[in-house]
Amino acid sequence: MIKRIRRDQLKPGMYIHDLNCSWVDHPFLLNTLKVEDEKTIAKIAEIGVKELFIDTDKGLDISDDNAQPAEEHEVEVHREFQEKTAETQRRGTSPPPAVPLKEEISNARVVHEDAHHIVHKVLSDVRLGKQVEVEKIDPVVERITDSVFRNRDALISLSRLKNKDDYTFQHSVSVCVLLISFCQAMGYERSIMREVGIGGLLHDVGKMMVPDHILNKPVELTAPEFTMMQSHAALGREILKQTKGVPETAIIITAQHHERNDGTGYPDRLKGSQISVFGQMASIVDVYDALTSNRVYHSGMDPVAALKKLFEWSKSHFSEELVHHFIRTIGIFPVGSLVSLKSGRIGVVVDPDNKDLLHPTVRVIFDINSGRHVAPQDIDFSQTGTGKAADQIVGHESPQRWGIDPYAYL
Repeated sequence: MIKRIRRDQLKPGMYIHDLNCSWVDHPFLLNTLKVEDEKTIAKIAEIGVKELFIDTDKGLDISDDNAQPAEEHEVEVHREFQEKTAETQRRGTSPPPAVPLKEEISNARVVHEDAHHIVHKVLSDVRLGKQVEVEKIDPVVERITDSVFRNRDALISLSRLKNKDDYTFQHSVSVCVLLISFCQAMGYERSIMREVGIGGLLHDVGKMMVPDHILNKPVELTAPEFTMMQSHAALGREILKQTKGVPETAIIITAQHHERNDGTGYPDRLKGSQISVFGQMASIVDVYDALTSNRVYHSGMDPVAALKKLFEWSKSHFSEELVHHFIRTIGIFPVGSLVSLKSGRIGVVVDPDNKDLLHPTVRVIFDINSGRHVAPQDIDFSQTGTGKAADQIVGHESPQRWGIDPYAYL
């Protein structure tokens, strides 16, 4: 049985089913592991884990009868998540996009690809000892911002496309896109969005000072290696401080994107309001993109599962209010998501509908029962309402599993 326990209830011999924290925040290869000794428990305590899940079929059980079964906890989180999502919607919605998704997606593809090439070049040059070329970053941020203003769903959907071997550079572009979209949804001026966008593109510049054998290590990091990995935030801050033309906001984002509201983050162990609002926004975006990205030894979560984790962790690690704003920014079902329906069909989300986050428009394209593609058909679930629809969304699907390219249907 999978049970949720407090960290102080963890004992050697237990098997951790889920560390209940983002993989970017811990030194272990996977989120599952056998607790061999007290040193392992000390490592887990050091990274700020407060609650986690154990598998009693693979390791020791807990004697405390109050330990909560994971299924029970999931039901509670799901209910709270639904309630808060509905409450967030009542607070207001973002203005409709200036142009249709179909019109912006081709332009967004070019912007996304160009941004990746520029970031790859700029960060690779830093690794060679060269200075950050801000004059190359500025036009990229401008083009991303223009695309976001036309229709932010286009670039947000493309941000989920990553090559496992090129993760650091593509992650930087994704964080930039998500941060600019976040700022636009919250009504910030373009001048602020420029500074935040530069911070998003350069937030991991300090990783260029971390040796490749640590960055790409396929096994658990040692304590010194994990310390070196964590140093990238402070190293990035120093690099950007010495770079002419980098705005202060971008430096703050680079320094604070791993800080946590409860003081368990790094490099400065800042708490709550000690972390700037843009540092807090960056921490949310950074973790969301990491959770939803596939890596060689890590399969990405579907967006709903990742948002539920952010929602759950907002009680300690993140600002609850900002997490709610972020959910409204990207939607529960982001454009390009592949979803399964109660009828046994599969569809691509083509409109997240920020007025009704739980009921997007889905383009049905595949029938699981027959194993065949079908003539595309759009279903607007917001028009039918829960319980009234002839069909319902029941979950997310992996494009790789079905050999479907969702972006071919946008």
